[in-house]
Amino acid sequence: MDPAAQSILIVFVVVIMGWFAFGIVRNIRRGNAVLKWMQDGLPKVGERTTLRWLGSSAVDLKLVKARAPFKSVQLLVVMEPRDVPWFWLIAHARGRRDVLIIRGQLSSAPPYEFDLLAPGSWSESERSGGGEARQWNTESLETMNFRAPQQTRSLSRSIASPLLQAAQRVHPVVWRLSTRRSDPNLELHVPLPDPRTMDAVQFFNALRSLAEQTSNR
Repeated sequence: MDPAAQSILIVFVVVIMGWFAFGIVRNIRRGNAVLKWMQDGLPKVGERTTLRWLGSSAVDLKLVKARAPFKSVQLLVVMEPRDVPWFWLIAHARGRRDVLIIRGQLSSAPPYEFDLLAPGSWSESERSGGGEARQWNTESLETMNFRAPQQTRSLSRSIASPLLQAAQRVHPVVWRLSTRRSDPNLELHVPLPDPRTMDAVQFFNALRSLAEQTSNR
């Protein structure tokens, strides 16, 4: 191999390996900081938590002994794939950012269904749901895209706005708020909380209030 080409290859490998190591360390530190931050607030919604890392970019927490109005709660700490540069560039271009996904099964399922999705967000482009949900018509509601089944659309629209306000007390930026009759009854996507500026107890108290408001409608 030509010495110049060999030098370029070595530099390329060093850069990729360095990026890989930096990305893993950055995500693990970020994830551990958020997990430590959660410790004070998690007892507000559940007594026992199981935790597992899914690679270096996601952490799955399940509260199997949840407090009312929850029957169960799953929290997914999902970070950008910083360890692989080309995956990170693609995901970042599609609007993916560090996100906390909260999914809850409630003691009393709501009699309505809807999605509120922030336009242009990763949660909006990666919206989940079966074929029926994807057929729901979309319209604007405040700063969000609102979708709901036609049969309960008027009811869902009247409820969506106050529930969004309750969700914004959990985190001022909401990327997705969804309710379903089936599990999960409540799903919330918000930016990963900053442990330096947000109070965990206040965060999880507000989450529980959102769940109560969802159940009582």
